[in-house]
Amino acid sequence: MKVNRDCEECLWKRQQKLSDDPVYLSHIRKILDSRRENDCAPYLIYLFNKVYENRFGDRPDYSSEKKRYNDLILSLEESFTDRINSSDSPLKTALLYARVGNYIDFGALQDVNERNLFELFDHAKLSESDEIVYNSFINKCMQSKNFLLIADNCGEIVLDKLFLIQLKSAFPQLQTTVMVRGGEALNDVTINDARYVRIDQYARIITNGAAISGTVYELLSEEAKQIMNTSDIIFAKGQGNYESLSGQGFHIFYSFLCKCDLFINKFNVPKFTGMFLET
Repeated sequence: MKVNRDCEECLWKRQQKLSDDPVYLSHIRKILDSRRENDCAPYLIYLFNKVYENRFGDRPDYSSEKKRYNDLILSLEESFTDRINSSDSPLKTALLYARVGNYIDFGALQDVNERNLFELFDHAKLSESDEIVYNSFINKCMQSKNFLLIADNCGEIVLDKLFLIQLKSAFPQLQTTVMVRGGEALNDVTINDARYVRIDQYARIITNGAAISGTVYELLSEEAKQIMNTSDIIFAKGQGNYESLSGQGFHIFYSFLCKCDLFINKFNVPKFTGMFLET
């Protein structure tokens, strides 16, 4: 997904808020001005982070936010499980809850809070277009063996686990893999976070090989490339994965909330609208 002028301006302003150091900002400006046509925002931020580390050392630490939201959703896991199991369609409900969990994004949002999160759970539903994609997803699952979930944020990953539990119940033939970030990137899931919420009990865990809030194929480890190339179904969570993977030649189901102007304007929907896409 290309970086348009509005997205470029947003990226620039965020870096200005991060630091007013003129040397740092000159490097950022050069990256923005010399970007390739198909460079996505997650890749540019990955480059920004390298400049930041070289100039200042460690980047801002999100470990407390990651633990807070993992612990919060883990504390409610039994309640969510009961609500999922008592619903008319447990798999669909689990998918909806996992999509709502995409709200927990400290990169796209300035203010992440529990009140907004729980309001989104109360109003979660599939749109008519979502239902069409969901039916296609079910048909694909019936015919498939290898399932890859590309994860996004902490907190959200607990709900992804509940989704995988329902998925494996409905389609026991599926061999499931979860791809997480290869290093610390905002509040995104790393392999340690995935193990902390015990999703490894339901899926094999691999990393994308880089500390990047997206999935850029050229940066993937050889293991991750092989999994991408051989999975019958790829299910990608979050805006960053959509930005970095859409239009790259893979058949993918995407699940995310529209949280920034780029996505709100692209899909012409209100903020926090859930999307379920197949491309």
